[in-house]
Amino acid sequence: MTNEVHTTALPVQPSRGALRPIGMADAVIADGFWAQLQSLNASAMIRHCEDWMERLGWIGNFDAAVEGRLPEARRGREFSDSDVFKLMEAMAWEIGRTGDEDLDARFEALVDRILPVQEEDGYLNTRFGRPGQQPRYSNFEWGHELYCFGHLFQAAVARARTTGHDRFVAMACRAADHVCDTFGEGGLQAVGGHAEIEPALVELGRLTGEQRYLDQARLFVHRRGHGLLEDIEFGRAYYQDDEPIHESTVLRGHAVRATYLAAGAVDVAIESGDDLLLGAVQQQMATTLARRTYITGGMGAHHEGESFGSDFELPSDRAYAETCAGIGSIMANYRLLLATGDVRYADVIERTLFNVLATSPGEDGRSFFYANTLHQREPGVVPEPDAVSPRAAASMRAPWFAVSCCPTNVARTVASLSSYFAASTVDALHIYQYATGSVRAELDAGPVAVDVETDYPDGGEVAFTVTETLDTPWTLAMRVPAWAEGATLTVAGAAERVNPGLATVTESFEVGDTVVLSLPMRTRMTLPDVRMDALRGQVAFERGPLVLCVESVDVPSIDVVDQLRVAGGIRDEGATQVTVGMRTIALPDRAWPFESGNAASASADTVDVPLRPYHQWGNRGSSTMRVWIPLDADVATEAP
Repeated sequence: MTNEVHTTALPVQPSRGALRPIGMADAVIADGFWAQLQSLNASAMIRHCEDWMERLGWIGNFDAAVEGRLPEARRGREFSDSDVFKLMEAMAWEIGRTGDEDLDARFEALVDRILPVQEEDGYLNTRFGRPGQQPRYSNFEWGHELYCFGHLFQAAVARARTTGHDRFVAMACRAADHVCDTFGEGGLQAVGGHAEIEPALVELGRLTGEQRYLDQARLFVHRRGHGLLEDIEFGRAYYQDDEPIHESTVLRGHAVRATYLAAGAVDVAIESGDDLLLGAVQQQMATTLARRTYITGGMGAHHEGESFGSDFELPSDRAYAETCAGIGSIMANYRLLLATGDVRYADVIERTLFNVLATSPGEDGRSFFYANTLHQREPGVVPEPDAVSPRAAASMRAPWFAVSCCPTNVARTVASLSSYFAASTVDALHIYQYATGSVRAELDAGPVAVDVETDYPDGGEVAFTVTETLDTPWTLAMRVPAWAEGATLTVAGAAERVNPGLATVTESFEVGDTVVLSLPMRTRMTLPDVRMDALRGQVAFERGPLVLCVESVDVPSIDVVDQLRVAGGIRDEGATQVTVGMRTIALPDRAWPFESGNAASASADTVDVPLRPYHQWGNRGSSTMRVWIPLDADVATEAP
């Protein structure tokens, strides 16, 4: 293993692909929507996660291991170690982003407590392997040992690429050596019930140059799908062990497991030159996006098994759409973007960032959605501020969960967010997500850089000003989202229309040159596929990348939003001033809920009902909410 310090903060650094990633040091978010979320993460979310895990004893499990108080003193689920490691990954990225010395001291204090727990052969886990505990690797289906290792490795990658190779990174490498010794060729022919170690091993291999880490990831990916795990109530598809990944055509089973595996499979495909594997994941993602993904980008229609449903089975009120599955989708689609350069993957990332990731944390950074329903039928129950909530049963954001994978996952993703915003090729700088800030890239001919100025997503104008350039022509490429019909690009004062996809300008730029991308930010009505039975007769509204919703606190004249029917037009006077004409219906209390005859009649008057960004819902107290709103019986179903 090398001792090279990786100064570019990158969660993903493939050795080949259509695009070169740009790390946090060279892609800076300075202001606006995402800067505010990063500030909230730094000031509240990371500390909130740390405090709750201290309070509940999840971090204290490592102290108990050192002091010989396990298993009696152990707290939390079998995978609680992973949340400590995800917290440390968030800390590491945030230290790299801001240089926060206090946060670095807290990181080192955690290392002090974890390091003595590692055993001589590299094994590290507080749930297994001691007297009175289950033996190591005795429960691959549910034990999560390899899953915990995966999050340890990703935290180590973050630490190494922001601070350097230190004792924490060395600890992770010893654990990775243990995994390879135990599960390599001739070792245990097994896989973990929850994919995660696969992308983590690849990235640790990229970091260190250790080929055996890459080889072990490949073994794990290709072993899955051959029935190595026990057949369970949900079937082996729950943990993607029902068919080899090369033969799969759609993501299935537990949505987080499936998306993490897809991310790892792309990594393996890139590093091993396996175009067949890459093509299989591309096909799986394409089918999943076309048939099994919510309008928000959320994935997972079933509460049972936290899993994907069948094709076009996307009920709003029973949407699970776990926050972690959204993050898994971002992970997989980002890797596919880097591998192929297909801008459509960046569209998926944007949709999921704004409507899943940004929806989970409350405005105070101290409460979170685990599941992300698209239809809250009854006013939510305000959770106790000091109580642990059941994950899916929380009808409002809750401070913590018995299974709290989502808060730490949000924290680590937000801390490293700018690394998902841009990429480069040999002669082009590509901008895929928009925020005020700056982006710099090393092209083959030298460095180029631009400042970005925008109020996106409220407004659609994005200005790029060249701050560093070359003596020769180079290309500035900007993503035009799929929804942005009618977008224009202004260069040297001349505007021209550009189509969705990638708009490019190739020039011998001078410092101070400005290119302006103008995206049409008007509210649009969206219709569901006719095969989505749960959405028949309903419409949704979107504005730019934001999915909108109606929330009962904005309509005091009604009891619940289910009384509303779309009956009029859209009025868009700005990002926070969108209304739609609606009528109300009575919801009778009957002894039998079925009757013959016509649908319930609506009120004669149409009123303008405010719509809000979906990511904001639930921040103003208990309410009802829906994204998909029924059309009034007298209204045609064609979108305007």
